[in-house]
Amino acid sequence: MSTPAPSEHRLLEVTDLSVTFATPRGPLRAVDGVDFGVDRGRTLGIVGESGSGKSVTVRTLMNILPSTAVVEGDLRFEGRDITTLTKEERKHFWGVELAMVFQDPMTSLNPVKRIGAQLTESLRFHRGASRAAASATALDLLEQVQIPDPKRRLRQYPHELSGGMRQRIVIAMALACEPKLLIADEPTTALDVTVQKRILDLLDELRRERNMGLVLITHDLGVVKDRADEICVMYAGRVAERAPTHTLFSEMRHPYTRALLDTIPRIDAPSHSRLQPIPGRPPVLLDPPIGCRFADRCRHTQARCLTDDPVLGDGLLHHRFACFFPVGTPEGDAALAANVAAGVTAAGRPMDDEQEEVA
Repeated sequence: MSTPAPSEHRLLEVTDLSVTFATPRGPLRAVDGVDFGVDRGRTLGIVGESGSGKSVTVRTLMNILPSTAVVEGDLRFEGRDITTLTKEERKHFWGVELAMVFQDPMTSLNPVKRIGAQLTESLRFHRGASRAAASATALDLLEQVQIPDPKRRLRQYPHELSGGMRQRIVIAMALACEPKLLIADEPTTALDVTVQKRILDLLDELRRERNMGLVLITHDLGVVKDRADEICVMYAGRVAERAPTHTLFSEMRHPYTRALLDTIPRIDAPSHSRLQPIPGRPPVLLDPPIGCRFADRCRHTQARCLTDDPVLGDGLLHHRFACFFPVGTPEGDAALAANVAAGVTAAGRPMDDEQEEVA
């Protein structure tokens, strides 16, 4: 992948985004100071475990958070502050200029309405299209997302289609009004491997054809390796590492990014090789720990990690990471070697504890 495009091609700019929810146990900051941008015609991959803040981040962009959420930060789409849009402007912004594909197509589709009616609804509302014109566009959309026998599918209900076909329908609905930026939140959840690849290839093809921006949310670094131009790795509500894709995989620096990559099964691994889960659990964000939020699970943890909070520093080639002892550096290698010699892994956790978790 090439380096990021010039700023005049920027579609979305997110600066210092924080999202806090009021809970019975106190405020919970699910997203804490997140920065990223998306350019026209390019793909940003946002990666992290469940609970890392990925979905809350993009749901903030789509204005679909609960009313109890408090959003802070600067969100700009083509230079416009989207948090200040008027009620009338909002009607024709979300779903038109910025659209989203959700995880589960069965919950995104109305089970009692035919596919054709669901596809034409947004076209008639946002574009003012006639019934005939909307139907023709719906048929064209199904052909674009490679649905076989599209005329028949328009008359069917969601339960009559396979999971992969339903996901294609959801993608077609999101593309109906030709958005400039499409957000795909775990678009291949619950699909088998071959269908996953087809869906991801389809999204990439549509991005190129339409020159639109794409934000791809996933927990799997392997999904975005060959499809994203830039990757943003999130952990416990913050960005742990952000870099162009080729830089991230060739010069991976944050131990959490490395741990995520190690959890992916390798085709060249010996038979019956054990998977490598990340030991421990993410912190509870009602009361986040002092210091590095990954320290309790990190193989590189030193005393400083438990008291000081690493910031997302600037690096070469737009590579930024929040770590005092980065992977592949002399200080990172020394920290790892010291922990191995002492027989501990994360924050004093004995190696036997980790081995027991893996078993």
